[in-house]
Amino acid sequence: MFTSQLLTSFPDAVHKLRPRALVKNPVLFVVGCGAVITTGSAVLHPSVFSWVISGWLWLTVIFANLAEAVAEGRGKAQALALRKARTDTVARRLRHNWRMGMDITGAETEAVAATELRPFDFVVVEAGELIPADGDVVEGVAAVDESAVTGESAPVIRESGGDRSGVTGGTTVLSDRIVVRVTSRAGHSFLDRMISLVEGASRQKTPNEIALNILLAALTVVFVLVVVALQPMASYADAAQPTTVLVALLVTLIPTTIGALLSAIGIAGMDRLVQRNVLAMSGRAVEAAGDVNTLLLDKTGTITLGNREADAFLPLPGVDETHLADAAQLSSLADETPEGRSVVVHAKERYGLRAPARGELANATFVEFTAQTRMSGIDLRWDNGAACAIRKGAAAQVISWVELRGGRVPPEARAFADSVATSGGTPLLVAVHDWDGPRVLGVVRLKDVVKDGIRERFAELRRMGIKTVMITGDNALTARAIAREAGVDDFLAEATPEDKLALIRKEQEGGKLVAMTGDGTNDAPALAQADVGVAMNTGTSAAKEAGNMVDLDSNPTKLIDIVEIGKQLLITRGALTTFSITNDVAKYFAIIPAMFAGAYPGLEALNVMGLHSPKSAITSAIIFNALIIVALIPLALRGVRYTPASAHDLLRRNLALYGLGGLVLPFLGIKLIDLAISTVPGLG
Repeated sequence: MFTSQLLTSFPDAVHKLRPRALVKNPVLFVVGCGAVITTGSAVLHPSVFSWVISGWLWLTVIFANLAEAVAEGRGKAQALALRKARTDTVARRLRHNWRMGMDITGAETEAVAATELRPFDFVVVEAGELIPADGDVVEGVAAVDESAVTGESAPVIRESGGDRSGVTGGTTVLSDRIVVRVTSRAGHSFLDRMISLVEGASRQKTPNEIALNILLAALTVVFVLVVVALQPMASYADAAQPTTVLVALLVTLIPTTIGALLSAIGIAGMDRLVQRNVLAMSGRAVEAAGDVNTLLLDKTGTITLGNREADAFLPLPGVDETHLADAAQLSSLADETPEGRSVVVHAKERYGLRAPARGELANATFVEFTAQTRMSGIDLRWDNGAACAIRKGAAAQVISWVELRGGRVPPEARAFADSVATSGGTPLLVAVHDWDGPRVLGVVRLKDVVKDGIRERFAELRRMGIKTVMITGDNALTARAIAREAGVDDFLAEATPEDKLALIRKEQEGGKLVAMTGDGTNDAPALAQADVGVAMNTGTSAAKEAGNMVDLDSNPTKLIDIVEIGKQLLITRGALTTFSITNDVAKYFAIIPAMFAGAYPGLEALNVMGLHSPKSAITSAIIFNALIIVALIPLALRGVRYTPASAHDLLRRNLALYGLGGLVLPFLGIKLIDLAISTVPGLG
């Protein structure tokens, strides 16, 4: 598999030999210049040694380019698949006399190419049609196939007026009809950005990568000056060296290994994100993810499964438990939320109560649940004129409903509600107003279900030195219990957009980097403020524009994976830099004695590898220098495996494995190559 990738990418590596491409990498540019100089020397003064050295210097540059070409090539298949979603789509744009809220039946439309669409254009998309551009659903609801972008075959629901209104150009509407307000300009859609990202066209170097490049350039300049100054001193000692040998010394002195692999490491890190369906707007965000100190995580959908379920009916003293269950079930018939349906199901499964159909309840008036009233219920009237009203909902609203009708709420009701909240549940009160007057019957306990394995994930983050903060709209008692069960470090209860923003700023003022997820317009300020803001693809355009990453799968728990990818990127870069620096030590022991042992016999003691001759020693070092780049390409692309540990432990592991390995491996490799080429005429 890897061999085929090398062969496929080889033409691209040769194409990158252009001076304009090489000059972007100072280390490779110097090696390329050295290859040109040694080639000229080989032409003027032909010898097996000079031709072999010049040939392997060219291979060194090609192998370095190959690392970057393989990394870029891995994204080309993804780019090809994404391009299939960009067809010559024709959009049905609503004429400018149409306004939101107007009936679209019979509205005038005009057929335009998708490339002609501009922000704030409105388009109609029906079942079987492609959505022509990124945007927000402003009218209607539809099932959408997003497999062309996310790879997920299951359709998703997109609807107007909520946090699941965002749609992506190139996806297909499967049912119904929607009106989409365009939010992206031609050539700037998510598909366009993904294609540029996976092809490496828009990848900008991160601050740490730029700093490392500057360091490598500085080291290269220093070693160029050293080699240039060395020749006069060598001539004075009657040990003048040929140009080919000086170039070979320079190439082994400069950090060619990390210089060759640095770009590939960055591209591979971005590629790992794309493979997980995360679109990063910049490499800076990926790097910041590796340095994150604080994670802000929504409770619902991230820490818990998302839907709270009824798991107990707690009657007040003197109230029969079955009577409470019957009242709770009746009052939930008009509650279409998952919580309301779970009350009906629990009453049936626990007490055998069958929920009557609406048609079976004569003279009944249903009260549907709304976010404003936070209650649902039913009003019943019998033929004899008797009436009964039942309500179920949030504790404060139900208590207010009872008191407004002249009833008295016993202290046990509040105590039961507080007890449920303290234990991590959500209390819903059930009240009735009949011939005995208004009164509270008891409490329905809703339980948040914490996801399996989430506590262990948070323990891993803690070992990384990352603080986790749960964000929830629940009251403090409920939030504290869920936080304790899930194992998070802290929580923010009854959170508002202003609270989230203030918390992020507080953490950043302490010198910490903060990451968070969000999907709604109200999350946009916090996403923009966070160092790593991951917006959900199902969210609003405001959220996606504010964040610096977009999760195409809309899975909030992926934020943890993003942090691990960022850390893996930083660790890989550090490990290979360590290897590259220590890797050069063995080359010094090979080349320095070979160059000057004739003039200074005492230097022969440095020939600890017992290399055959000066020419074979220099050639072996140059060959190993080229081959080690190819050998490390898979590690650069795959990344060094990250295991949660302290910075001290990670540094110790890096030095032990990659520092010591980089020191020992070249001694073995150069010696083996020397044994292989020592019999070659002109090199032995």
